[in-house]
Formats: sequence, structure tokens, C-alpha cells
Amino acid sequence: MNDVELLRRFLDDMLVEHGLSANTLEAYRHDLEGLADHLQRRGTGWIAAGRDDLAQWLEVMVRERLAPASMARKRSSAGRMFRWLAARELRLDDPTDLLEGPKRGRRLPKVLSEADVEALLAAPDRNDDLGLRDAAMLETLYATGLRVSELVSLTTDALDEGFGFLRVVGKGDKERIVPIGEMALASIQRYQRRSRPVLLGKRAVPDLFVTHRGKGMTRQNFWYIIRRYALLAGIQTELSPHLLRHSFASHLLNHGADLRGVQMMLGHSDISTTEIYTHVARERIKEVHQRFHPRCGGG
Repeated sequence: MNDVELLRRFLDDMLVEHGLSANTLEAYRHDLEGLADHLQRRGTGWIAAGRDDLAQWLEVMVRERLAPASMARKRSSAGRMFRWLAARELRLDDPTDLLEGPKRGRRLPKVLSEADVEALLAAPDRNDDLGLRDAAMLETLYATGLRVSELVSLTTDALDEGFGFLRVVGKGDKERIVPIGEMALASIQRYQRRSRPVLLGKRAVPDLFVTHRGKGMTRQNFWYIIRRYALLAGIQTELSPHLLRHSFASHLLNHGADLRGVQMMLGHSDISTTEIYTHVARERIKEVHQRFHPRCGGG
């Protein structure tokens, strides 16, 4: 079995046995194809690669100034591939075990201020079919903290209007129920009543949010949409859909939300992933203290 076939079998197993999402599989593919190219240039491959081959791979990434988080992810992908090979007795070891990994600092996520969020949500023209759709998407993203892949994957039957909940399918096809809030629900209802039928024309698709051509919204489409409204709203921070997810979590905690509840809404399997937002909330508290306390230069 050649190296290309080994990688294909590994990715197939990750899909079938572990139920990894398409995005996660694509990340593995990208990382491991890059490593396979590196090994081939060194005259080796998945079965024969040793620690020195992997150390040289890390050195190349350092020279290319990859972020520590990206390097850590690539090393993790490689480790999983080598452990898969060892489990099938195709090699004896995982050569990444002996590597000294890049130091990965715990970076606090950037968040928008509540004023910036309000400006962003007010930016779409609600007298326009596309503006109604965009307003509904932005309101939904901030009201629920969905990942952008979850947002564009919503179908019309995911919304329970009576109870005000969305049924969301997240990473690993795990389903969760997320409350949506009155304002976002009203925005979706206006879009469904007035805008979606016009955008669909004669098409019939299950997607809740559709493009001007009547097709399901994509992550790329929405990225351009959110950037355009950030400019209209005068937001200086480089805005991405994930920034609204960060803002959702941080603003909830700033207003006293329970950490476990935020974890459930975000769909985090490990609460330590959610805990980073408590650090953001603490930083905000410190900032307010510094600005307004009379003994800290404020007031």
C-alpha cells in the first residue's frame, strides 16, 4: 500500500469510526498531505519516517513563521496518523512522541463591545430582501453563538417557533438545542415571510438561509456579508463570523450567565474550552476598574 493509499484509508477510518466533521477531515488532509510531501522530498514515507524527519518538518514550519497554534495542530494531526499506523502494526512507534512541540500560549479570544454589536446588527437595510436575510443571519449568530458552519447548515425545520429554540447539529454530528431569543426569532420570521420566498423563486431547498440565486448559503458567502456590514458599521476590528460567537459567550458571562449553561449553548464537549471566556470577562472587569476607579487614574 503506497503513501497516498495509506492517507486515504486513515481519513476514511476517521470518518467512519470517529464521525469527524467534513471541516475536521479537511484540516487533517491539508496537514498530512503537507507532511507527506516533506517526507517524500527526504526520500522516506509514512512507514519509515523517523524522529529526525519530523524534527526537520517542524524546523521548516518555524522558518516559515507559522503560528504556534498552527504548528501544534499539524503535529497533533501527524501523531494521530502515526498512532493509526502503529495500531495496524504498519510501524512500531509514533515518532512525534519524542519531539519537543512548539510552545502554545493561551491566547484570549477577541470580542466586540456591545456597542459594536448593536451597530453591526443595525447595519442591514431591512426594507430590502437581502438586507432582511442578512439581518436575520446576524441576529441569529449573536443570539445563539453558533459556529458559522452550523448557521449555514440550518434547515427550515430546525426552528421551533413555539418554544423559541433552534435544533443545531454541531461537531461530530452532535445535536443540541439552543434558545434563540425574541429579537432574533422575530427577525427570522420576517425573513421567512417576506424575503426567503422572493430569493428562492421557483426553487425548493431545505436550507433556512439562501443566497440571491436561491441556493443554500455557504461559509464563504457569509464571510463576505459580515465583512461588508462591519465596514458599514464603522467597526475597526477585523471581523469574522467566529468573532460574534466569542462575543456571544463573553457578553453572557459579563452579565452573570452560568458557565455550564454557556458551555451547553456553545456545544463544547470540554468545559475548559469554555473557561477561556471567563478570562475575557475578567480582563473586561480589570479594564473598567482601571478606567473608572479614582485611585487607578479613572474618575
